[in-house]
Amino acid sequence: MHVRLALAGLLCLLPLGGAQARTVYECLRDNRLSLSTAPEPGSRCKPKRVNDRKAKVPNFWGDQGPVRGNVYAKNLNGVTVYSTRRMPGWKEVAEPYRLHAPRDSWAHEGLGELGTPRLDVFAAQFIAAAKKTGVEEAWLRAIAHAESDFNPRALSPKGAQGVMQLMPALSRAYGVTDPYSSAQSIDCAARHIRELMRLYKGDLALVAAAYNAGTGAVARYGGVPPYAETEDYVEKVQALYARYRSALKKPVPRNI
Repeated sequence: MHVRLALAGLLCLLPLGGAQARTVYECLRDNRLSLSTAPEPGSRCKPKRVNDRKAKVPNFWGDQGPVRGNVYAKNLNGVTVYSTRRMPGWKEVAEPYRLHAPRDSWAHEGLGELGTPRLDVFAAQFIAAAKKTGVEEAWLRAIAHAESDFNPRALSPKGAQGVMQLMPALSRAYGVTDPYSSAQSIDCAARHIRELMRLYKGDLALVAAAYNAGTGAVARYGGVPPYAETEDYVEKVQALYARYRSALKKPVPRNI
């Protein structure tokens, strides 16, 4: 109920473009999506028509999907513009709202937390998978750390299994017979990540987002989907990747 009230409140903030419909802008910058009442400076934005009656249902943004964040405002050229992106000089004007990925999404939050890199767990499996697929060992370890904290028996509320938290459909697609086998789990994840690396031309933010939420969600939003758990997950994995590269005595990329 509080979600519906928050979204209805947001509707009151947004200027109406007609009796039943108006235009909002879907804006992309640094692989992050936001919604705004006018094109955001520095972002690539495209207009979307929104039915005002969508405020009566939880998914206010219609086919644009759920959004996580606060609402910020700034006067631009004499007009107050509202956005879900936090930018310098913009003032927060509404209570935060936080929606999760839809039920049919692959997105799962992961069970691991940031912490000291662990190089002692499943060392042979990670080295073998990295050598076989060409996927960097530090990246594989970062995913395992974020997903399960290296627990081979981990099971998420959404059904993700094992060290690499494989969803059942992914396990089937790669011929995994035992998702709780650390060797099979790590090998499957490495093969899958190799395909994601090819698909996204090495863009690690998109690779992490697709691993978490699926390639369909990334394609739909043209970047990291605006799901709370996916955004948090991407940041977590990138931070862990830097730590594992450092622990493995590899130069840490400047963009991490």
